Amino acid sequence: MAGILDGVMGMLGPQVAGPVASQLGESTDNVQRGLQTGAATMLAGLAAKVGQPGFLSQIFGLITNPANTSGALSGITSNLGSLASSATSSPLGSLGGQFLSSIFGSNMSTVTDTIGRSTGLASGKVGSLLSMAAPLVLGVLGQHVRQNGLSAGEFGNALKAEAPSFQRFLPAGLGSLLGGASSAVAAAPAKVAAAGNRWLLPLVLLALLVIAAVWYFNREKGIVNNGDQTILTAVSSLGDFGKVKLPDGTELNVPKFGIENKLITFLNDSSKAVDTTTWFNFDRLLFDTGQATLQPSSQEQLNNIATILKAYPNAHVKIGGYTDNTGDTAANLALSDARAKNVMNALVAAGIDSSRLEAKGYGDQYPVGDNNTEEGRSLNRRIALLVTAK
Repeated sequence: MAGILDGVMGMLGPQVAGPVASQLGESTDNVQRGLQTGAATMLAGLAAKVGQPGFLSQIFGLITNPANTSGALSGITSNLGSLASSATSSPLGSLGGQFLSSIFGSNMSTVTDTIGRSTGLASGKVGSLLSMAAPLVLGVLGQHVRQNGLSAGEFGNALKAEAPSFQRFLPAGLGSLLGGASSAVAAAPAKVAAAGNRWLLPLVLLALLVIAAVWYFNREKGIVNNGDQTILTAVSSLGDFGKVKLPDGTELNVPKFGIENKLITFLNDSSKAVDTTTWFNFDRLLFDTGQATLQPSSQEQLNNIATILKAYPNAHVKIGGYTDNTGDTAANLALSDARAKNVMNALVAAGIDSSRLEAKGYGDQYPVGDNNTEEGRSLNRRIALLVTAK
């Protein structure tokens, strides 16, 4: 079985780097090095996170998405000029954007800065190269999975087996960043043992417990700030999951009081006309703190909404983004707009025609909760959906 790294690096040769270099005004050698370093960093990031709950299934869903075909990959490589001008101009390009944000999240700027220093390219150009490389890497991974008939677990094992090869291509410092806390935890006891200072071990363990506690409570705070509700609130209020059959025969397993059931009920009810006030709040979307990047756990609900829209082909929807009133009004408006558009782009990547969708951010306008309380502010931070045509 051919290796993942070989397949990716073979794709990112001079035949790809040359046209991209001419678009960016850089040398082919620098661009090829930037593309290959960026691709290896993506693969290393995948391998480092493959054991995280839900991450592998999220990534495997992107790899096996119907938009990720050999024809789509060939279409991109045969029209590299369009890739350089807009990496998200195709369904596979949009998938690549999700792929990239799932791997790096809020670390994206650190990754681009580090690659820029190692390649001599400006951070902005490195960001462009990563956006161009992502759909290509995703396309090669799709080919690898199809040609070898891999399951998600087998693909994860292949990534872990090749992880040392990925690391060799990384600039100094990126390996530890992508490895996360587990690398630091593993290294600390080793240093203690090597020094032979056994009395330090309890102190090291205590320090690690303190770090873990800080991480845990910051993580909880991040969840509250990132989405329209906390995970715990959503789970406790959505009711039991059950099967719902759609007009095209597709079945979804969705919560009784979730957005999916509410949307299906509205679309099925001929007595309910579209209006400008019947908004449905997403209840299982999460974003990185202060960012428009969707967290991988959001993909389940995004896939469900895409499946519903496919079953109701005449339906058109608008995605609205909202924040609480904390912070700068203009910044809140921009963030809400970017979040709404990322949700829309995720639906396009899942196969929904963009002509059926629109997105707009409203910032701290139209609050549904009291901004003087944390609970009210949490309700105001939301993404909602409006049916504009049935």
